Order: sequence, then C-alpha cells, then structure tokens
Amino acid sequence: MTVLFILNDAPYGSEKAYNALRLAMKLQQEQADAEVRVFLMADAVTAALPNQTTPQGYYNIERMFKAVIGKGGQIKICGTCAEGRGIQALKLIEGVETSTISQLALWVMNSDKVLTF
Repeated sequence: MTVLFILNDAPYGSEKAYNALRLAMKLQQEQADAEVRVFLMADAVTAALPNQTTPQGYYNIERMFKAVIGKGGQIKICGTCAEGRGIQALKLIEGVETSTISQLALWVMNSDKVLTF
C-alpha cells in the first residue's frame, strides 16, 4: 500500500507536521509493505531545512524526516513554494528533494491513500 502525506503548515507552531510524521513512522513500523511518501507545500517547505534545534524533550521534525527516509520513505518539497519563500537555493535535509506539482499529481494518482495535514 502506498500512502501519501501532504503537509501545508510550518513545522512548528501547530502540531500538524508532527502528527503526520508520527503516523508515517508508525505505518513504516507496523506495516512493512507500506510505501510512505511525504510532499511539503506552502509553509511546510521550511520543514526541510537542516540543523533544526528544539528544546530538550520537544519533537524535532528534522529527526522525524530522517527516520522516515531511513525506512525507505520519500520526501519532496514544492519548488514553487520554496521559491516563493526565498529558500530555493538553501541546502535541504539529506534525502529531501525539490520537486514539482506535476510530481505531486503523479503521486496522488499512484497512491492508495492520500492524507492532508
């Protein structure tokens, strides 16, 4: 089964990204055959920036992305959204790729489940 997570909100401030990634990680843990894909749009593209520092005991989106990627998940960001926020030239977390709305459309069509956060 292929599950696509579409994230729209900034990585911190609300817990939408956190909850999406918790679910993605749980799927990878409990469903070995699950293919997890994450597409970041709008303010969520900032979640792909490396060197995130969070207080002790607080969740860290960068570490969660690395866990998803480490289990074979794919994470892509909307290039247009990154450009609109002035981050298109910045380094991303290793394993995260800049992509297009065309790629998202393809992922939507080729996914069994699409979840939006």
